[in-house]
Amino acid sequence: MNKPVFGMLLGGFLGIFDGLSALVSAPQTRPEIVGIVIGSTIKGVVTGLLIGLFERKVRSLPLGIVFGLLVGAFLAFLVALGNGYYWQIILPGSLLGVIVGYATYRYGGRPAAAASR
Repeated sequence: MNKPVFGMLLGGFLGIFDGLSALVSAPQTRPEIVGIVIGSTIKGVVTGLLIGLFERKVRSLPLGIVFGLLVGAFLAFLVALGNGYYWQIILPGSLLGVIVGYATYRYGGRPAAAASR
């Protein structure tokens, strides 16, 4: 499986748990949990796609993790703008980016040159 597809699948899966973390960090958001989980899943898919594309070009574990952290934090920050739940949104989003950055490098398929040998 190539890196962008792997990143999207893993990001979407982890996005579900990212959204469900709102039940713990902000229990008053329970009535909106379906929308939060859907939005977090979409955010995870986009994060995974960007990380997968980056990993395909760069092929560096440390840079992939840092890029994942930055993309996850940035997209989470965009979601958190104006609602007052900055840490409750940015921390899980950043963690999602770090995990996807690591896993996409480690398990996301071989580079094209190594696969053709």
